Amino acid sequence: MATKRSASDIFHRVAFDQRAVADRGDGVEVEDWQERVSVHAGYIHLRGGESVQAARLAGKHTQVIFVRASQHTKAIKTDWRVRDVRTGQVFNILEAVPTEDRRWIDFTCQSGVNPG
Repeated sequence: MATKRSASDIFHRVAFDQRAVADRGDGVEVEDWQERVSVHAGYIHLRGGESVQAARLAGKHTQVIFVRASQHTKAIKTDWRVRDVRTGQVFNILEAVPTEDRRWIDFTCQSGVNPG
């Protein structure tokens, strides 16, 4: 997205979780989400586009969650998920794209679906 951003735009707190295998304590291994990165973020709610409107009819909400680019945020992949720390809302990551100036990363995300 070509919008100008500043620190005042990132007032949400999000956590990026990665699926990990953990021992249940009795020797059985189970998959669970583990928080890997927690940062401030901004949200851009997407309104237009046929695919966005079709997703909305299915109870899904698509938006861009943007964060400052760092060593940690550059490591985030589409098989991770984003979680709003305040509300607990969970989003699948559909795409991760650095902005042209490489200072931010835009994560196209969708809520209302079961994450991986």
